[in-house]
Amino acid sequence: MNIRKTKIVATIGPATSSKEKLTDLINAGVNVCRINFSHGSYDDHESVINSIREINKEKGLNTAILADLQGPKIRVGEIENNGINIKNGQELIFTSEKCVGNDERVYISYKNFPQDVKAGESILLDDGKLNLRIKSTNKIDEVVAIVEHGGILSSNKGVNLPNTKISLPCLTPKDLEDLDFALKMNVSWIGLSFVRNARDIIELKHIITENKSTAKVVAKIEKPEAINDIDDIIKHTDAIMVARGDLGVEIPFHEVPLIQKMLVKKSIKAAKPVIIATQMMESMIENITPSRAEVNDVANAVLDGADAVMLSGETSVGKHPIEVIESIVKIINDVEKTDLLYNYEYPPEEDNHDRYITDSICFNSCRLAQRTNSSAIITMTFSGYTGFKIASFRPKAGIFVFTGNEEILNMLSLVWGVKAFYYDKFVSTDHTIADIKYLLKKQGYVKVNDLTINIASMPITEKGQSNMMKLSYVE
Repeated sequence: MNIRKTKIVATIGPATSSKEKLTDLINAGVNVCRINFSHGSYDDHESVINSIREINKEKGLNTAILADLQGPKIRVGEIENNGINIKNGQELIFTSEKCVGNDERVYISYKNFPQDVKAGESILLDDGKLNLRIKSTNKIDEVVAIVEHGGILSSNKGVNLPNTKISLPCLTPKDLEDLDFALKMNVSWIGLSFVRNARDIIELKHIITENKSTAKVVAKIEKPEAINDIDDIIKHTDAIMVARGDLGVEIPFHEVPLIQKMLVKKSIKAAKPVIIATQMMESMIENITPSRAEVNDVANAVLDGADAVMLSGETSVGKHPIEVIESIVKIINDVEKTDLLYNYEYPPEEDNHDRYITDSICFNSCRLAQRTNSSAIITMTFSGYTGFKIASFRPKAGIFVFTGNEEILNMLSLVWGVKAFYYDKFVSTDHTIADIKYLLKKQGYVKVNDLTINIASMPITEKGQSNMMKLSYVE
């Protein structure tokens, strides 16, 4: 059976929040539903999460939920007439005191803005469409800026400060409330916005652990500081999101493509899932077909080796959410026919004693699968680690993960190529392997005379490190 390897993350919003639409999305191919805490009420989010759980139960699926925290997003306040035209060369005052903005003075939602900025730094508004340079700051409540590239500024537009070291905490009071709600709802993944360094991840993980949750963290890379600390961030996070919207505003836009490739490569090597996000099928918010440039963008993300591609406005507020998924599935399926995508070889590091045996088994199972043209690599796991590790070598064989740990079933839906099953009958190794192969054959994932590779830990009842690999035919 041909299983799509690259996963699809879809943002849920007004266009897709009904159970009927969610069912259509999941049937069309969505693996992970993203709940965006920048919008919507807890009642809305709870209703969506409950609907996804019901669909999973009804259809025997493991659709994951990613709760995406807003982070310290800086915005301008309300603007009179819902829009002013700021002209090149004019002065504009930014104040941290609340007011209705006009063409002389605008409120900014960042209390320490006058203290943190310096003359000569840039202020970018509305995803970089408007560009101002700071002339002076009184270090208390006002900053004077000169408009370098003007245009219409409307209420609540985002602010980016590419040269400023901002003192806002990574988790705002709103984020802490949202996180508390997300952990109570027992979601699989938490997205952390505007990550600056590994300490942000460690702080979030500490709160997750304190709440006795097993949720995993997705570090959203959208600031230059994160690029500078990327090795440490990848080491501490569970997954990465290349959030190209803010990233392309905070750093020169022409640097984004190579940074995307670098982030994917480092994440795969570390066996951490990587999501490519922002504007993937943007034109389909309005149109029934994507632009040719968007088709190439999705294809290149798949060719780079991304675990998942993500849709935002296309599925949350767009006119054609189901058609978007159908289109992106066609692109992925076509690109996955090429051999360029498979068989990455990163030999395990010998100094990692804790994981060296498991890593070697996973690495060599993928090499063996390639050389014998095996149909499936089947692993039994309790933590999910072998699923992540096998996927990082990008084998052409199917990756089937069997686990008695229900907590990780949905979480694995973000990982490239992985199909997870609940299984809790670990008797003897030979019996378990025979039983699992029978189940896969019955469901059409393998057929008689296919070669399969089974990975397990011996003795099987102890659920220890993977230390055994068996190649055999399906009977």
